[in-house]
Amino acid sequence: MRKLALLVACLALVLGATAAFAHHGWSSYDADKSLNFEAPIKTVSYRNPHAHITVDFEGREWHVVLAPISRMAARGLPESDLLPGKRITIVGYPRKDGEAEIRAERVIVDGRTVELR
Repeated sequence: MRKLALLVACLALVLGATAAFAHHGWSSYDADKSLNFEAPIKTVSYRNPHAHITVDFEGREWHVVLAPISRMAARGLPESDLLPGKRITIVGYPRKDGEAEIRAERVIVDGRTVELR
């Protein structure tokens, strides 16, 4: 019985650590280097903890981290505004390690500016 309890406790620790690692902090983005570009949306993932889109910019596919969906909906950016093929302007910060990922601070879609942070 003690071995089973120990096994369950170890499994809980491993799963908890994995979830914590998966949700990255903002320190991996370069707040001193702002990017501002317009591109068509390729893919959309509108779910928590953050919505994501992919776009092509400067010959690379960029992964764009948006805000949690509750914040985006509250600020007027529902999922129906983020459709593949729609052009969107993204203002945000790239990753420091050079990976093609950007933390979006604001987006402009259909002539509306939506602040995400």
